[in-house]
Amino acid sequence: MPSYLEVRFYLDGLWLLLKGDAQGFRLLDVSQRGMTRSFWAFLWCLPAMFVAWNWIRLSFLEASPPGTKAGLPFFLRLALIEAINWIVPLIFIAVVCMLMNIARKFPAIVVTANWLSVPLSYAYAILTLFALALPSLAGIVAIFQVLLLFATVASVSRILRLICGPQPLMVTTLVLVLFVPGLLLSDLLQDFLGVAPY
Repeated sequence: MPSYLEVRFYLDGLWLLLKGDAQGFRLLDVSQRGMTRSFWAFLWCLPAMFVAWNWIRLSFLEASPPGTKAGLPFFLRLALIEAINWIVPLIFIAVVCMLMNIARKFPAIVVTANWLSVPLSYAYAILTLFALALPSLAGIVAIFQVLLLFATVASVSRILRLICGPQPLMVTTLVLVLFVPGLLLSDLLQDFLGVAPY
């Protein structure tokens, strides 16, 4: 598992990429080995995910009859949903890369997407904590969550432009493939597994 210092190194690289500096790739391991190791980002995101899962659990219990339980199996189902939402878009990205004949760019896309998930997960977790601690500010927090979603899409688009070059159609396709499946799957899987927070 990458150390904290190594992850900081990767995040510094991402910051350079977000500023439009391709030198950021020098701080990221975009080799096949680096692509495999980038999936450790999931574990780095777990504490932040747990915050979101607690919010889902509380919402689930509020919408459920008295006496409803949501213990370890509930959290395991949410973890399964999170893992599926993490992997499925990357599988679709692999297919798109093969169809567009840009398979060589696939490792860089996976590495940047995986490590970018770390700061974004904690940003969402902070907003969730505010919503839990100050329910009266839920509307304001929701606005910030939408703004963070737009910032996430913009960040991914900016990095993909550095990876793919000036190819608007290609970048747009990759962005859609990265985001849309997860958004659709999340609701479907929550309903299917009985953990929907409503």
